[in-house]
This record gives sequence, structure tokens and C-alpha cells, in this order.
Amino acid sequence: MQANDVRVLKSAALPTLGVGVVALLVAFLLAGGKGAIGAAVGALLVGVFFSISVVVVSYAARVSPQMMAMAAMGSYLVKVVVIMLMLATFGDTTAWNPKAFAWTVVVCTIVWTAFEVRAFMKTKMLYVDPDARVPGKSDS
Repeated sequence: MQANDVRVLKSAALPTLGVGVVALLVAFLLAGGKGAIGAAVGALLVGVFFSISVVVVSYAARVSPQMMAMAAMGSYLVKVVVIMLMLATFGDTTAWNPKAFAWTVVVCTIVWTAFEVRAFMKTKMLYVDPDARVPGKSDS
């Protein structure tokens, strides 16, 4: 991973972790132990999925810009589908509170996305490669 990617990952993961802890405490106060478990599973799901996505896109970016775009779209699609399947599958579970799980997933996803966008906007990246050679142009 490049330094910019690590910065983006930390910039999104830390606020999401904080929101996950707050969600766990709120869920515990409102729904007891099962609410806390639901919030913990939801926050963990978002953290793991979104971290994997950043790593995959970072790796693909080293290969080519086209691979990066495909990896970003593919990982987004996989995240959305799997999170929807998790919400549908565990919507009526008794192992944890499904509402605490669902709300934590939604809130953590919004926080992660917002801070990831913020980190990318603050990252100083060149739009043009200064070392690129233009075909047909001499270096004189």
C-alpha cells in the first residue's frame, strides 16, 4: 500500500471506530446486551468490508488506472450486495438485536464514506505525470 492509501484508510477507519463504540453504548442502553452485540457485529462488518475494499483498490491502482476503476466498482458492488444479504439474512435473528445491527451498519457506512471522501479530497495527488514522455516530441 502506498502512503496515501494508508492515510485514507486511517482517516476513515478511526472515525468509524469511534462511531461504532458510540453505537455499541447507545445500543446497550436501549436494547441491552443483544443490542450491544448487534452494534458490535454491524461495526465490525463495515470496518472489515471497507478496509478490504481500500486494500484491493490500492493494489489495483499499482497495476493500472483501468484496473483501479474496475476494482473500485467491483468492490463497491460486492459490499452493497453482501451487506444487503446480511441485513436480509439476519433481519429476524434472536442472537442479537437486528435494529441495532442495521442502524449501526447504516451509520458506520455513512461515516466511513464521508471521511474517505474527505481524505481523498485532502490528498495531494498529481493530475499529470511530470515524467511522462510525449511521443514525437524531443527532449531538447
